[in-house]
Amino acid sequence: MKLHEYQAKGVFADAGIPVPDSTLASTVDGAVEAAEEIGYPVAIKAQVQVGGRGKAGGIELVDDATEAREAAESILGMDLKGLYVDRVLVEAAVDFTNELYVGVTMDRAEGKPVAMVSTRGGVNIEEVAAEDPDAIVREHIDPAFGLHPYQARKAVFDAGIDRDVAIDAASILTQLYELWEEKDATEIEVNPLMVTGDGEVIAADAVMNIDDDALFRQPDLAGMEEEAAEDDLEAKANEYGFDYVRLSGNTGIIGNGAGLVMTTLDLVDYYGGSPANFLDIGGGAKAERVTNALDMVFSDENVDSVVFNIFGGITRGDEVAKGINEALEQFEEIPKPVVVRLAGTNAEEGMEILNTDLVTVEKTLEEAVQRAVSYAEGGDQ
Repeated sequence: MKLHEYQAKGVFADAGIPVPDSTLASTVDGAVEAAEEIGYPVAIKAQVQVGGRGKAGGIELVDDATEAREAAESILGMDLKGLYVDRVLVEAAVDFTNELYVGVTMDRAEGKPVAMVSTRGGVNIEEVAAEDPDAIVREHIDPAFGLHPYQARKAVFDAGIDRDVAIDAASILTQLYELWEEKDATEIEVNPLMVTGDGEVIAADAVMNIDDDALFRQPDLAGMEEEAAEDDLEAKANEYGFDYVRLSGNTGIIGNGAGLVMTTLDLVDYYGGSPANFLDIGGGAKAERVTNALDMVFSDENVDSVVFNIFGGITRGDEVAKGINEALEQFEEIPKPVVVRLAGTNAEEGMEILNTDLVTVEKTLEEAVQRAVSYAEGGDQ
């Protein structure tokens, strides 16, 4: 689960990490009122979970009420990299002299969490890693003992952070790791961590992603899940309990098992298509769950065709076929062409059950993907 900036900053503030004064607003008038209360200058920031908001016009710095109103009118309702902006964070502007980066994530190659520090804050850290890996200092952490104070100090000094603010930066890095561990985070970062002319350090942005499988241990964060959903489809995925990721293509993908879905995504790309989503219905899926999966993919206006890839283990092919029939029989006209590939447990029974007036059936995954890509490109059905 990805928290919005305003949600993550709330968690940071509760942990004692300094953040700017801010107010969430969903209307133009509300944004202007918030700006007046905070005091100018303020930043008006789109609350969508995407990088490069500033370059895309989703963040504006304003100096008075007229500019605040213009900025709020421009940002609220905009399409920002495919995401609809319905809320903005109105935040006190920070008069900074330097921008840093601090964060904690999991280094899967090492099997350990890693703290990262860089003096090149304010830009995409992935770009920094690709262009100049030495600009990021990494300090691996033994989870049995946590991030030692000397490790945090070593990381910020090795990164070349000015001595006047190094101790404060090390303290924030330590607090981030404590939150990462306590809140079952998969990733947590501040980019940029701004240094003011008075030598203070302030978290001007906040990223915090939580392990979905640990939400049962995080009731406070789990309560944020509905608001954290980026759009109606993600909210629907949460409601149905699906592992779902929305992508930018037009070939919808449904499968049972993460590896199977990823393979299907790769094949769609290989055959010249563009995946619209990752949707794993899981093992043992019954007819109702299959119906819900199709409802989700049909709800995505970008989808032009759907490929259904099922390999039966504990998932029975006949149950999947029932779900597909039940879902499609609700429509007077099928909204998107559906291609089905069934294999494994009760696959033959499933093939007999499938209503071939509603779907196209292919024997192999390769044939199914090629057919779905062709349909998405406007090929004959």
